[in-house]
Amino acid sequence: MWSTIDNSLARTYRFVDFRTAFAFLTEVAAEAERLDHHPWFSNEYNVVEFRLRTHDAGNTVTARDHRLATAIDAVAARYLLQ
Repeated sequence: MWSTIDNSLARTYRFVDFRTAFAFLTEVAAEAERLDHHPWFSNEYNVVEFRLRTHDAGNTVTARDHRLATAIDAVAARYLLQ
């Protein structure tokens, strides 16, 4: 579930291993390019964290962030989450 932290949409995903986490991030990168909206993320082993906010709108959460969050969730649904 996405939450609001420091004026950003935030979510953490846990995968079975690093390879799965990295494959997930690769697909998310393609979605971010398609939407022309690029997230901050962190990846350590099987954990991927995101923070979404729109810099062009004064670093606030906008509809663009919600669209990207929905796209990220759709990609995540294709992977085995713990």
